[in-house]
Amino acid sequence: MATHGTQQSAAAGDGAARTIGRVLLGGFLAYAGTSHLTFAREEFQAQVPSWVPVGADAVVLGSGVVEITLGTALVVAPRRFRPWVGAAAAAFFVAVFPGNIAQYVEGNDGFGLDTDAKRLARLPFQAVLVLWALWSTGAWRAWRGRARG
Repeated sequence: MATHGTQQSAAAGDGAARTIGRVLLGGFLAYAGTSHLTFAREEFQAQVPSWVPVGADAVVLGSGVVEITLGTALVVAPRRFRPWVGAAAAAFFVAVFPGNIAQYVEGNDGFGLDTDAKRLARLPFQAVLVLWALWSTGAWRAWRGRARG
């Protein structure tokens, strides 16, 4: 009986909003990763900076595999690993941001981003993804707790 109460309390610590946010982000990443490997490869290639030394297709395929892995981990990782998964997802969003900047600077069209204004308006959304990953997994809370302790 005590075990059941402890499990309920641990699950309640995640909160419904965080859980929903984490699962939605995981689903979004898994879907995006799948689209990297299938129907949207050319669209994603528009986001690979021209200065990247390997081919755009290799970058798109590699990032697709990473997105599928992170998306799956966001959904299925045990609670104790979620802050690590959230930090990894946030780091991934930071790592791919130069591609978003390159798409704007180089004027590459993709995913309906066919004007400089649209490409520029998209840039701040990357910060939202970073914060979403950190918040929904408890990574931000875990980091703050360690900084205080």
